[in-house]
Amino acid sequence: MTDRREVARAIDAYRRGWPVRIAAGADAIAVLAVESADDARLAAFDPEGQADILISSTRAATLKIVNQRDAAAPGPIRVARQSWIDLPAALALADPALDLVTPLKGPFRAVPAEPAAAHEAALKLARLAGLLPALFVAAESADVAASIAAGDVDAFASPIHLAIASRARLPVAAAEKAEIVAFRSAEDAVEHVALVIGTPNGNPPLVRLHSECLTGDALGSLKCDCGPQLDSALRLIAQAGWGVLLYLRQEGRGIGLVNKLRAYALQDQGFDTVDANLRLGFGIDERDFAVAARMLTLLGQDRIRLLTNNPSKVAGIEAAGVAVVERVPHRMGANPHNHLYLATKRDRTGHQL
Repeated sequence: MTDRREVARAIDAYRRGWPVRIAAGADAIAVLAVESADDARLAAFDPEGQADILISSTRAATLKIVNQRDAAAPGPIRVARQSWIDLPAALALADPALDLVTPLKGPFRAVPAEPAAAHEAALKLARLAGLLPALFVAAESADVAASIAAGDVDAFASPIHLAIASRARLPVAAAEKAEIVAFRSAEDAVEHVALVIGTPNGNPPLVRLHSECLTGDALGSLKCDCGPQLDSALRLIAQAGWGVLLYLRQEGRGIGLVNKLRAYALQDQGFDTVDANLRLGFGIDERDFAVAARMLTLLGQDRIRLLTNNPSKVAGIEAAGVAVVERVPHRMGANPHNHLYLATKRDRTGHQL
């Protein structure tokens, strides 16, 4: 049986710089997040200085490690610890923002990341914690803050535990007749919301999946089109007569606010949004659209008209059991600060702008 509470403790331990044990069958590893470690915590975790460093395959590609035989297969890459790899060196290995400061990293030696399931779970847990996917890893550690099974991480991320927590009338500028509905899971502190506009009329609602964007939604950032998309979606749903805006707490395509700002810094160095995410060690898009499907199901909607330019949203929500009867284009104008961002969405992630 999945112990979701222990996974929640493990996520908290990652953020606090405490070690975690991850088991896969009879084998286990102990890990410590590089980003939240300090010299004292690292010394307590690894007094002999022998703990290897675990990074993602995309970060390893940036560091030119994946051409090594032991790192040739896709998946987590374990970098052998060497005497010169102290905590600052490990941070430089993990954080691409430091690539220009310390360009001559290495040479590194890859070693097999076994058991693979435990190493994959360790990286996924870092993403759930909002940290860079880079960890010190050792065979075992007697003093850990949490102990989990590798399979528990996937089960923890499942949206099946999401439930309606509260709802209330909420007149908004685009539509005075609207209701806000909050969703949360007993084990996860993240709270998603839906704004239901108008009155159901028997037709599939016009639905917008809007991922949280603090910089665009609240601060008016010109680097993206999120703020204008949000405003436009509310107006279009109101004009349609009824529909739902899902506000998903998946900032930065699911990598979190801090990592999104790191991606912004990489964009200032000349990388586009796709390459910035990959250099950080994340996937191109880490969002989970099954969360949106679960929210719609709880609202009693299993057939929708989806307001999006992103075919991946259509595929993701249909894979989770909600039928998209129509994709409605959602086009925004460009500005001098986001035209490259929009071009990247069109050319590299398949957005039909």
